[in-house]
This record gives sequence, structure tokens and C-alpha cells, in this order.
Amino acid sequence: MFQYHIGQLYMIAKHSATESKQGEGVEVIENCPIDHPEHGKGQYTEKRIHLSNRLPTWIRNLVPRIFYITEKASNFYPFTITEYTCSFVPRFNIHIMTRYENNAGTSDNVRTTKSNQIMNI
Repeated sequence: MFQYHIGQLYMIAKHSATESKQGEGVEVIENCPIDHPEHGKGQYTEKRIHLSNRLPTWIRNLVPRIFYITEKASNFYPFTITEYTCSFVPRFNIHIMTRYENNAGTSDNVRTTKSNQIMNI
């Protein structure tokens, strides 16, 4: 798990650097250690992902020139909490809670969600 964690951090940093060119890409707003009462020590990052030049022309004509997605992530590896918001539609947000397990995806109910909250698909 430790090697996976190091690899994950490396790939995130490499992708951010690769995609950040000429005012586009990833802008790190905040990056600091945090201590959570339930999850322990971790790292908090806030990033702005600038997308204006990556949108199709017809969408660029509809949205403001300054368009970005804000990512706020709290990484308490192997548990992470990530929230995405949009500068164009501030009320829209996506909240993701992730838990990494040392297996091939075979864990049932890794987040220990109550049975009445799980949808059968």
C-alpha cells in the first residue's frame, strides 16, 4: 500500500505539471498538512483546474472567459475526501469519498455503508 501511495502522489504531481501551460491547467491554491479527529493526519490541497481553452468553441461562447473547476481534497491515505465545484455554476458540486484497499477490488461494502442505504442494481 505504501508504494501505491507514493506512486499515486507522483502521478498526480506529474499530471498537474504536464497539463499546466500558458495560464491553463492546474493552479495550486493551498497545500498544507491537516489533522482530522476521525481520519488522523493528512494533506489538504485546493486546486483550480482552468479549462477555458479546452472547451469546444460553441461552449466557450456560452460560458465566461474565466472558467475553472475547484478541487478541494483531504487525503488521509488510504481514505480521501474530494469536492469539486464549478466557477460558472457555484451551487453545483460533487462530493467523493474514496477508500483504497489492498486487494483487487474484492471488498464488499468497503465504506461500511448501512444496508438500507445500499441500492441493489
